[in-house]
Amino acid sequence: MEKPGFALVALPGRRRAVIEIAQELDRRGFANIYCPSLGDGLSLCLAIAMSTVRIEIASGIAVIYTRHASEMAATAGFINEVAGGRFTLGLGVAHAPGLHKLGIRPGGPVADMRAYVEQLKAAAGDPSFPPVVLATLRRKMTALAGEMADGALWANAALSHMPASLAALPAERRERFVVGNLAPCSVSDDRSAALTAIRRALRTYMALPNYQHYFIEAGYAEEVARARAALAAGDRGALSAAVSERMADDIGLFGSAAAVREKIEAWRAAGVTQLTLSAYSARGDQAHAIEEVAAIFD
Repeated sequence: MEKPGFALVALPGRRRAVIEIAQELDRRGFANIYCPSLGDGLSLCLAIAMSTVRIEIASGIAVIYTRHASEMAATAGFINEVAGGRFTLGLGVAHAPGLHKLGIRPGGPVADMRAYVEQLKAAAGDPSFPPVVLATLRRKMTALAGEMADGALWANAALSHMPASLAALPAERRERFVVGNLAPCSVSDDRSAALTAIRRALRTYMALPNYQHYFIEAGYAEEVARARAALAAGDRGALSAAVSERMADDIGLFGSAAAVREKIEAWRAAGVTQLTLSAYSARGDQAHAIEEVAAIFD
């Protein structure tokens, strides 16, 4: 089986350890590493580029509101040159609640992204400028990715909803277009424990308006209603419990090694060309979770 990729986050005090994890994933032949914005994902991308040989690297995602397009273009070209062409620039609009805490008042996400990509391409005179993928959830942003970018990246997508999501992409773009998804994953022979890990992983997203709209569109209106009630009551436990087992199974990969490998094949059959796993463990930290998942491909 072709090996998937992993999402890596480098928080203060763990950065060298995360780079060592990336080196190990590179040695073991995993496909890619996506670096979320948390903890300065672009710096992590650069560090991994300088510490690895083969593995593909991507920002997953770099937030467009926190770096000017001309600066982003220069940074992306630098990372890709150091990486020897292994870097992909993943861009996203993030979420309004987090942006508001930074004093940022975004406009319409699709209009803002269109303007930013136009500025980015105008500034991209560097021959090392990498491919660009856009973080997307719903139809309008997916269509924009199909129009202006080299790929589209979902995070916590619903497998059952992927045919409807991919319908927004022009058929003529699909052959060389990256279709990515960052999916929560927990490997354990104790399916109940793995399910609990996936529910905790999805808890944050159940609180975000953009994700609530997407989950409703994907057929999980009841779960979103329970999540909204939990948020109103300030009950984090109920927020996790709002994720039904059906929803967790549609979004995450969890349970035995065989079940996770089978689900990876289902995602690829659905048209996802680049599956990246966000590993979670019922028993340990990020490093432990990644090893639990990575071991099933050895």
